[in-house]
Formats: sequence, C-alpha cells, structure tokens
Amino acid sequence: MKRAIKPTSVERKMREDDFIVSKTNAKGIITYGNPIFIEFSGYTEEELLGSQHNIIRHPDMPRSAFKLVWDTIQSGKEFFGYVKNMSKDGGFYWVFTHITPDLDLSGNIVGYTSVRRCPSVEAVRKIEPVYRAMLEAERSAGARSAMEAGTNVLLEIMNQSGVSYEELVFSL
Repeated sequence: MKRAIKPTSVERKMREDDFIVSKTNAKGIITYGNPIFIEFSGYTEEELLGSQHNIIRHPDMPRSAFKLVWDTIQSGKEFFGYVKNMSKDGGFYWVFTHITPDLDLSGNIVGYTSVRRCPSVEAVRKIEPVYRAMLEAERSAGARSAMEAGTNVLLEIMNQSGVSYEELVFSL
C-alpha cells in the first residue's frame, strides 16, 4: 500500500482542540483511526485500516527516533514525543504524541493507542534541528550503523543537557 510519495513544503496545522487518535495491533497495523486522523493523513479509512502505521512517516524523521518509540512501547512503557507526519498528498503536519501499550487481561501487549495533539510552535522549532542532526548522522554512517549513529546524536544532546529523554521532550 505504501507508495513513493514526494514530500512537499505544504504544512497542515492542527487546530488547538484537535486530537488525532489511532490504534494498532502489536505489529503496528492500523486497526482504528478517528475522523481527525483520517482528515490529516489524507487517506480514506479503507486505505488506513490494515496498513502499517508508518504509512504516514515523513522522510525528515530519523529512523532512530522510531527505534526509540518502539523500544519504549514494546517494553510496556508510555512514550511522549514530537513527530513530523506526512499526508497522502505529500504535505506534512507536526504532532505531540502520547503512545501507550494496550494490554490483555494477562498483561500481554496486544496493540498500541496513539493520541496526538497540536504541538507548540516553539517545541517544533527546538526539535527540528535535533531530528536534522540525527538524520544527517544516519545518512553519513551508512546502513549498518545508521541507527546507532542517530541514537548517539540524541544521547549526546541528552548528556550535554543532563536530562532524560522525557525531561528533554517536556522541556521543549
């Protein structure tokens, strides 16, 4: 389903009272998307359901950022972060996301719920250069060590600031 969509410079701004909600199974396949998710993604509900959630991944997002997401939520923890998504038409929209694991009665992860809201302009302004540096490190490192290189950029920023990832995100 994922097509080679060319990103554009057209930004879609979330409204202050918008909440984008989606649910996936444990493998990241979309099982639910609210009307605002459908609106901002530009895909129909039929196109979204059954697709990998990365259908909306923007190429400006470093792969190592998504590794952090997956490592966090697969360990059963919640994740907070800023993400640049891409619409079906190539446009983009920034979100502040909160992802939580969905558990069955035995405590096993059966899926994930993501609730996204409008990020502050200031936070986006601060996170963009971090993602650019991570992406550049990934590209410079080559396929074998790209994830490690991107992650090391983030770790260095956290070390210099003396904060954890969550503290960094909430300080933006």
